[in-house]
Amino acid sequence: MQDLTRFQNPRFAQAYERMSAESERRGAAGHRRRLLAGLAGRVLEVGAGNGLNFAHYPAAVREVVAVEPEDRLRGLAGRAAAGAPVPVTVVAGHAADLRFADASFDAVVLSLVLCSVPDQRAVLGEVSRVLRPGGEVRFYEHVRSSRAAGALVQDLVTPLWRRMAGGCRLNRDTERAMADSGLVVEERERFAFRPLPLSPRLPHILGRARKPA
Repeated sequence: MQDLTRFQNPRFAQAYERMSAESERRGAAGHRRRLLAGLAGRVLEVGAGNGLNFAHYPAAVREVVAVEPEDRLRGLAGRAAAGAPVPVTVVAGHAADLRFADASFDAVVLSLVLCSVPDQRAVLGEVSRVLRPGGEVRFYEHVRSSRAAGALVQDLVTPLWRRMAGGCRLNRDTERAMADSGLVVEERERFAFRPLPLSPRLPHILGRARKPA
């Protein structure tokens, strides 16, 4: 059994429950629908949080296995799974040590998680391992700004932001990290989104990548 002690952050999890509900109303729900449209087969969702993706999985998905390390969020995800339109199993675990067989999933979903994992390279290595050849990764993440001034501000703010926001880093170049891992980014859209009324407009990417066959 994995030791998930270092991933417990009940205060942030409680705040995230409120903040994510507001973000959904401001447009994140639509981003999630686009993220998951057209998926089929057996899907692994890494860092499922409180399960807000579950309602948007299409009927062609045979099964979703959702991994979440934080106890409070995992409990909320379990409740969301009960009302999902497809079978969802929520399990304890963390992204850098996925306890699944090689090539056992048709797709992997990464949704607002790669900003906070300790080691993106390790996580993406695990994602590639459990994904079948030719399988796809769907991603929806906030990322480093493509503008030099914006990226500099992110670099300055990230140390404080990280302490306040459950380990989240504003300045990660997630698209490059995926390409460096061997995944082929086939489609991606960049856009600015303000998830909360008083938050800045954060650069996001939404798209898909594929593991070479």
